[in-house]
Amino acid sequence: MTDGHRENLLRIFQAAITAVSGRACVRAHLEQKPLRGKTYMIAVGKAACAMAQGAQDALGSRIADALIITKKGYAEPLPWPVLEAGHPLVDEASLEAGRQLLAFIGRVPQDAAVLVLISGGASALVEALPPQISLDQFQKINVWVLGSGLDINDYNRIRRRLSRLKGGRLAKLLFPRQVLSLVVSDVPGNDLRAIGSGPLAADEDLGRPLALTGLPNFITEALKHMPPAPAADDPCFWNVKSEIVATLDHAKHAAVEAAGKLGYAATMHPAFIAGDALEAGTRLAQELLRAEPGAIQIWGGETTVMLPESPGRGGRNQSLALAAARVLQGKDDAWFLSAGTDGTDGPTDDAGALVDGGTVARGEQAGHDARQSLARADAGSFLEASGDLVQTGPTGTNVMDIMLGLRVKPGS
Repeated sequence: MTDGHRENLLRIFQAAITAVSGRACVRAHLEQKPLRGKTYMIAVGKAACAMAQGAQDALGSRIADALIITKKGYAEPLPWPVLEAGHPLVDEASLEAGRQLLAFIGRVPQDAAVLVLISGGASALVEALPPQISLDQFQKINVWVLGSGLDINDYNRIRRRLSRLKGGRLAKLLFPRQVLSLVVSDVPGNDLRAIGSGPLAADEDLGRPLALTGLPNFITEALKHMPPAPAADDPCFWNVKSEIVATLDHAKHAAVEAAGKLGYAATMHPAFIAGDALEAGTRLAQELLRAEPGAIQIWGGETTVMLPESPGRGGRNQSLALAAARVLQGKDDAWFLSAGTDGTDGPTDDAGALVDGGTVARGEQAGHDARQSLARADAGSFLEASGDLVQTGPTGTNVMDIMLGLRVKPGS
């Protein structure tokens, strides 16, 4: 039955992803609350193509024109231009996408309705920088932040200060057009200011000094060039209506339902899993071993990894899973999965990993050391050797990370 339990965890993870499909969620919303007349569409994010397909399903020829911007390798055939750009680092393609977006907005009639579809990754995929900040400077800022351990909200607080599109500035550019924004949330608390760095969201924070300590001088200098942002009471926000159509909680509830259909009890933990990935993996594995056998444990969140100077292969989910595997070492009755709902974990093509009590032994037999792999941020190399990586390909959604644990009674 051990292989069966492993496969069932993968089925439950897939069910969670399916429940927050960008295509299905956008289609359902627009069928329930249909838009009338011609609409212009902008879709940005890892789920941009899927969300655009959902809008096409519901609106068909009522979409007058559209521009789609997504991650490299995530493009799908659509009737409109699909641009691919860098993620997690802004690149020249991201700046070109910004130029194309500004040109597209310029072609949209002032009295038109605009549908804006936003999903995780939008912060990096499209950008327009202040003239005083070069791409190299901005990339240096992003590299530092990615390795600093800052959470996504603080990361986006920096990025939206340095953008001519984020922090409500896209709303200003689209004014006086009527705007409906449908959003797949990839941030804790579903804060519209943080999702995609808040291109359409009023942000009082931009009117105050940035309250973050420990920033290097090159970031504090760059922040002096923050472009003007609309005030929170600017009329441009009166024409914007935003609706969140998919969240981490939706995915977790779908996992509970899928576990039940497979004959398992399920415990959904409400706490958001954040902080250091290694500490979280250790803690969740310990919780799993204390849990009643036979129940799927379901968590969700987004952790961080402190990167060494020359990190290896992997992302936060792979680090979290390998840390959990060290706790489960030698157990033959427990499995643990941690994976990104977008199908990627860090700068890899792996979604995460599904580990068990034999993971550490398998990796060590292949010549790797679990403790050293974690210290080098090279969990992916270890987990490839142990055969525990999870690969889904692009999923058409992005609601952060799902963690699943299962401990069974001996012999079951």
